[in-house]
Amino acid sequence: MAPSIGHIPAEAAAQFGDKTALICPDKTLTFNELNRLSNCFANALASLGVTSGDRVTLYSGNCWEWVVSYYGALKTGAVINPINVMLTPSEVEFVANDCGATVVIASREKALSIAGVKAHSSVKQLIAFGDSALPDDTLSFNDLLASASDEFTMGEIDPDSLSTIGYTSGTTGHPKGACLSHRSIVLNVAMTALMHQRSDRDTVVTALPCPHVYGNVVMSGAVQSGMTLVLHPVFDEQAVLESIQTHRATMFEGVPTMFMFLLNHPDLDRYDLSSLRCCTVGGQTMPKPKMEEVEARFGCPLIELWGMTELGGLGTTFASNGPVKHGSIGVALPYTEARIADAEDANKTLPAGEVGELMIRGGIVMQGYYGNDKATQETIEPDGWLHTGDLASMDDDGCVFIVDRKKDMILTAGYNVYPAEIERVVAGHPDVALVAVGSVPDAKKGELAKAYIVPRVGVAPSEQAIVDYCREHLAAYKVPRAVQFVDDLPKTSTGKVMRRELRTLDEH
Repeated sequence: MAPSIGHIPAEAAAQFGDKTALICPDKTLTFNELNRLSNCFANALASLGVTSGDRVTLYSGNCWEWVVSYYGALKTGAVINPINVMLTPSEVEFVANDCGATVVIASREKALSIAGVKAHSSVKQLIAFGDSALPDDTLSFNDLLASASDEFTMGEIDPDSLSTIGYTSGTTGHPKGACLSHRSIVLNVAMTALMHQRSDRDTVVTALPCPHVYGNVVMSGAVQSGMTLVLHPVFDEQAVLESIQTHRATMFEGVPTMFMFLLNHPDLDRYDLSSLRCCTVGGQTMPKPKMEEVEARFGCPLIELWGMTELGGLGTTFASNGPVKHGSIGVALPYTEARIADAEDANKTLPAGEVGELMIRGGIVMQGYYGNDKATQETIEPDGWLHTGDLASMDDDGCVFIVDRKKDMILTAGYNVYPAEIERVVAGHPDVALVAVGSVPDAKKGELAKAYIVPRVGVAPSEQAIVDYCREHLAAYKVPRAVQFVDDLPKTSTGKVMRRELRTLDEH
């Protein structure tokens, strides 16, 4: 296991040399080239005064420059702050100020959108990707690379020192910065690779955003393991299917909506996906019928995983060479513990089968929230157990089954209704491509469940057909009282459905 994240490219280059490491639409890099370019960028940052402990914000979509910048910054001993491309300029300013960033590295488009960031924050330098003309006070990433040496000697980096400040999505109030050590990230990457048997024989296709912990683990897992990473800037069904076929990919990794869009693609069966040995899905729970359909049509196992920003990646998954239970997010990663706690008393562990809050403990857990001791104490117990905010149960084998987010629960006439449970049922209807369940206010019962459905291509299901189907599989109080058919659902940059935005689709 590498002593720090910055060591990963050099160790991979020493082992895998001129093997292809990264394939992007506009550039392909070998492991040696990735290491040399990240050395160049580390030297460039050092020449700008970046030293150990400085905060460097990375604000861009997927591209080869993102990967080079990530490792280059970490080689200097700086703390990386990878942020969501969907953040607005004012949100970027908040994050930069909150973590004390001195450098922001961005795509040209994003750099132009935050051109005034230096006037409102601690940022001293703004670096932009691309060759197009830039404002006078913005540095060119390409120029910095071209003028820097590709030889770089890393200083001593304490594995337990801060490596990453990853901000939560901030669904309530301002986002919080989860502080993660080098050891926690490298451990997560290594254990994920172990569970999925990632190796230099693998080629992985993904459109998961690198700033997101799932995408980040896929990226670093590929580099560390000698895999070839085919990195898409955005998710496009046809482009992904062509990549799997062209590059003879052994893995595709994504969120449930990506798989559901692929299943709904009219030409799916025309593509040769026979090279796939396994796929992984995370970000949200995936309905069992859709998982079974993926396995049948892709011809490989689909392994569910679960993680969060506060873990720097995964917390649970299944071993790709072991038994898998559909509907479960797996077992705790090696060197990690998981338990189900009473939602009202975190010190009480519930027996198998009972629903409570999923809690995680081990070396992958964050150090705390940056500059927010109160939130840290509310989230991490004195004995190290992390509150995840997810309601779940565990069976006798240690397999965890997510019920839903605590905050997404719908209260209907005193009954607890979980949107994810309804989604899993509705997704089993043959005419449904994608579904999300939200709540609508009701004068008598407080809240009622409402299903928002993207139909399969070429079909036009009725609201009554969906409700009747639900009545066959759900208790009466769980059946959605309203159904609306939509063209698409509001999603995050990772492709996760944003339940809190579902009401924007409401028909008036």
